[in-house]
Amino acid sequence: MAPILYPGIPSTADGSEAVVWVETHIGQGACAYPITPSTNMGGGYQMAVANGQRNLWGEPLAFIELESEHSSASTCEGFALAGGRVTNFTSGQGLILMKEVLYVISGKRLPVVFHIGARALTSHALNIHAGHDDIMGVADCGWGILFARNAQEAADLALIARRVAEESETPFLNVQDGFLTTHTIESLCLPEPELMKKFVGDPNDEHRLRDLMDPSHPIMSGVVQNQDSYMKGKIAQRFFYDRVSRITESVMSRYCELTGRRYGLVDPYLLADAEHAIVGMGSLLETASATADYLREREGLKVGTLHITSFRPFPGPEIVEALKRLKAFAVIERLDNPLAESNPLTAEIKAAFADALSGAPGYPKIDHMPVIYSGAAGLGSRDVRPGDFVAVLDHMRRGESQRFFVLGVKHDLALIPDREPDVRPRGAFSMRGHSIGGYGSVTTNKVIATIIGDLFGLQVQAYPKYGSEKKGLPTTYYLTVAEQPIRAHAELKYVDFVPINNVDAFYLGNPLEGLASGGTLFLQHPSTDPAEVWKSIPRPAQESIRRNRSRVLALDAVKIAAETSSRPELVQRMQGIVLLGVFLRVAPFMGERGLSEEEVYAAVEKSMRKFFGKRGEMVVQDNLRAVRRGAEEVFEVPREIIEPAA
Repeated sequence: MAPILYPGIPSTADGSEAVVWVETHIGQGACAYPITPSTNMGGGYQMAVANGQRNLWGEPLAFIELESEHSSASTCEGFALAGGRVTNFTSGQGLILMKEVLYVISGKRLPVVFHIGARALTSHALNIHAGHDDIMGVADCGWGILFARNAQEAADLALIARRVAEESETPFLNVQDGFLTTHTIESLCLPEPELMKKFVGDPNDEHRLRDLMDPSHPIMSGVVQNQDSYMKGKIAQRFFYDRVSRITESVMSRYCELTGRRYGLVDPYLLADAEHAIVGMGSLLETASATADYLREREGLKVGTLHITSFRPFPGPEIVEALKRLKAFAVIERLDNPLAESNPLTAEIKAAFADALSGAPGYPKIDHMPVIYSGAAGLGSRDVRPGDFVAVLDHMRRGESQRFFVLGVKHDLALIPDREPDVRPRGAFSMRGHSIGGYGSVTTNKVIATIIGDLFGLQVQAYPKYGSEKKGLPTTYYLTVAEQPIRAHAELKYVDFVPINNVDAFYLGNPLEGLASGGTLFLQHPSTDPAEVWKSIPRPAQESIRRNRSRVLALDAVKIAAETSSRPELVQRMQGIVLLGVFLRVAPFMGERGLSEEEVYAAVEKSMRKFFGKRGEMVVQDNLRAVRRGAEEVFEVPREIIEPAA
């Protein structure tokens, strides 16, 4: 087997950073009016421009922020008409506002790539979180659409989409789930600059992009066409579209040869002998795949998954080939359209099977079709847990007549889980923190993930329950560290460490739920008296701690933040940073890896500079002092206080 030339640069990043890494290397400009949750992509690109970054061919990057998403799409159109390699970052209503221009861009065969943080559309209420309504709202515009499940795929598909777009003269959307991927820190291998330069090619190559505004080679574009002409031009577009699938597969194959990372129009998982499967797009399919592994190993069930990487071009024959042997499968979608025959992906898969049954050219021959179920889940980032997928698979295995269902909410159509498997990799260490928006805990979670990934060479995944309205209100954040890739994109039930910065957490739910036997609880507490700390814990939680043999640590992070911060406006946010020191005391990685304290704090300082360097050296040093004091001053409540002698 030939060696992999470009395995990637090991790093930690969220999906937004992964996309920015690619676009600031291969692009020439971005015209954008970013809307949450695509804002970090636009902000990252604009920062590169402000810092004078040049692309791989030595050209200065351009960033043009317009007055609306519609205007930004029109400006991308003009940029591409002039032969430039351009991008855009948008979500939700912003993408829908662009729709008029999206038709024009595809009709003029402009090979742009837009990066989307897929978001639920405002309907009965405003929601800025994950949903696929926006993508389905523009699925008829003539653009290719690729779905990423994680940060790695967001980076790789950015390159693949760009190359396919330019070879096929078809614009593409590179889609990742809003917040669940755009803002989740994960371990990945960033594409090397050498790979990107070789794979995508110089945008100034005369065979790469066409300048339709070159006065020496004038071309008429966007003209008026009446009854005698319009249809001829529209149908003539099929010449371009008929080749997109072939080009996409070819580009994906070439990318695999260079990187070892394999992509296809669809990604079947454990389907060779499966009887039932989950089908879908985006991050929830990773959770489904981890659940399939668990059910095969623990319960002996023959289940698998199918991720639809390419929604456009729609891979009907490939989907039928992957699913035709099953007894039944369920298509899970992040939207709900009750007036349609089925939700969009389900409807198209049914149509593909109908074509196969009728003997349509290009489709595999079949004489029957599996039972097709359909579910709505994860709308507005509603949590989709492994137990939900277990409920779906049990529903199909029983042959239930209810073909449509919902997951994760109380409703007559809901499937209710009867068990919640732990699908984390073996040996994983997980944290679920309870804090207040604005305390800095979310940033600390990212810092911890970055340090653990970079210093210890472990796989990490860190994400919070985002929401700007959470400032001053309770919030929860999650972190998992493991030797193997972490595939579950769901709120963590099973954890080893529970830090509580929000004193009301015990009265808002059960923060100790799922804490492993012998796991650790940390409390923000103003007292240094272990007995006072223990006395402040509600009796039901005390009983749980005794049963579980949990450790209890405490510290006044508020006091340390006030004493170490030289800038009063940052005191509140530094409470979370103190937690990093506590985490370094609790987590097993230093001992397991044999690293010295100096090595660990060198990595801490590197991360502090990454996240806070723009605020100045004093702020970096303040944060470092806060971390050290957190590690040195945290204390444990003795067992004799927790379990006094009778």
